[in-house]
Amino acid sequence: MVVLIGYLLCMMGFGIWIANKEKNENAKDYFLASSALPWWAVGGSLIASNISTEQILGMNGSGYVMGLAIGAYELLAALTLILVAKFLLPVFIKKKIFTMPQFLEERFDRRVRTIMAFFWVALFVLVNITSVLYLGGLAIQSIIGVPLLWGILGLVIYSATFSIFGGLKAVVWSDVAQVVILIVGGFTAAYMVLAFVGNGSFFGGLAHLYEKAPDHFDMILDKANKSYNTLPGISVLVGGMWIANLYYWGNNQYIIQRALAAKSLQEAQDGVAFAAIMKLTIPFFAVIPGIAAYVIMQDPAAYGFTGKGLSVPDEAFPWVLGNFVQTGFKGLVLAALIAAIGSSVSSMVNSASTIFTLDIYKNLFVKNGGEHHYVKVGRVSSTAALVIGAIIAPALGSLDQVFQYIQEYTGFISPGVVAVFLFGMFWKRATANSALVAVVASIPFSWMMQAVFPEVPFLVRMALSFVVMSALVVLISVFAPKESVREKQAAKTKRAKETPFLLGLVFSIVLISVPAGIRILAGDIETSNVFGLLILGLSAIIFALLFTENKVDDEKAIQLDRSLFHTDAVFNISALVVCLILVGIYWFLW
Repeated sequence: MVVLIGYLLCMMGFGIWIANKEKNENAKDYFLASSALPWWAVGGSLIASNISTEQILGMNGSGYVMGLAIGAYELLAALTLILVAKFLLPVFIKKKIFTMPQFLEERFDRRVRTIMAFFWVALFVLVNITSVLYLGGLAIQSIIGVPLLWGILGLVIYSATFSIFGGLKAVVWSDVAQVVILIVGGFTAAYMVLAFVGNGSFFGGLAHLYEKAPDHFDMILDKANKSYNTLPGISVLVGGMWIANLYYWGNNQYIIQRALAAKSLQEAQDGVAFAAIMKLTIPFFAVIPGIAAYVIMQDPAAYGFTGKGLSVPDEAFPWVLGNFVQTGFKGLVLAALIAAIGSSVSSMVNSASTIFTLDIYKNLFVKNGGEHHYVKVGRVSSTAALVIGAIIAPALGSLDQVFQYIQEYTGFISPGVVAVFLFGMFWKRATANSALVAVVASIPFSWMMQAVFPEVPFLVRMALSFVVMSALVVLISVFAPKESVREKQAAKTKRAKETPFLLGLVFSIVLISVPAGIRILAGDIETSNVFGLLILGLSAIIFALLFTENKVDDEKAIQLDRSLFHTDAVFNISALVVCLILVGIYWFLW
């Protein structure tokens, strides 16, 4: 407790000091850290913001149930970060944007910006902030016996010291300090439980887990596995998981905001590559302790354990911490958990506040309120987001695996968002009306699929939703009112220069959706062949229209040049390292 209390007091003091030291004179200071972050701060803050109770508690809970395969979310995220830094960041930074909704207005129109701003604020507050506070309160209750409500209240107060007064600068610099504690504490917990099951040997513990639960080390689940619908085989590599990753790392305000605040594009890209390398280490402490808990609970007496078991899988990490981490180190690991919660909540709160202030309040209500006024609104909206999240959080107690809850509800919106961003960036004929229809239709279509066809695996539903939304973007754009013959000829001339970008869109659809269609028709996924035919048919229509349409560019199309996507040697080497490590992991643990 001494270690934990000391850490909390130091971090809260640091957050308050940063907030007072950094005078946020304008919105750019408060919401975008004056665009002055170095690469190491970008990378560290990305990881600290990302790793939270969703990973440490939620993924360990899923690791208890389904094993290391759930780590695909983390491993594929590393490759996604490389792709985002290479192809998306240059476009965002070229446009000099503050928020994702702002980009949608600059590329499409105000309607798309406003709708997505409301969606994102609701998602951050009702799903993300709420779930992190609940899981954090659950961990504190399980480990030190503090009632859930008091634990949630404590987390709100702790997170407020970074997120409300200091803005993004305070959040990022606090993240940099916390990410060190987070990684050290996470590895400490994993090391100690492995040493316990391995009779003092770390590597012996890993070998023991593999011997006792080999199915929990399968990276690709087969149809006989009870968790197949959650992680349907090869779909974790080619399929709907790419939507979850591209949305989270490329279109998610509270993640991408760090890169947008970098000193330059090169600093942003190198920082994201640094985060990708760190990301590869996360499954070690975000999944392995859950597997260890599963092995121990199969025969507790064999390990000399006579204590209380788990009531729900999400208690796996707190259970490991409470029973197998020594007292002196327990404070360090719990401090790491609090660091993860605090950094994530403060990041989410800051981003919800950013979108509310700049994309809703300023855009719709008070257009000329002055810089200090918008900073004040940002602080008030940050407070409101924290309070609402704390009020709703206890209601999540009825859920079995909160990580899956987060993925499911985020998956309602992400296919439409990813389709709109990809086609908006790399296809100049995408229109505002097509984007509006796609983002609005994504939620009811995803909800309908979940309600009417629950047997369709979650990742397959996302792949189907993505190709449907992509088809809507292309069809509505192509069949808009026709232009003159002269304009058509000009469009045909331009298409030759755009071929690399069109091939990139084709590759995206092939990677995300086409494999799901093939697997359905082959009987690998047990659902109606209609869905397989729909996926492949719509994909073929999209491919054909992309290379045969003769429309003129949309008036807000982004003018891209291949030189924009050039990257330096540091980034390129980091990308190669990430790819080689991923190949090795899946080669040996397929």
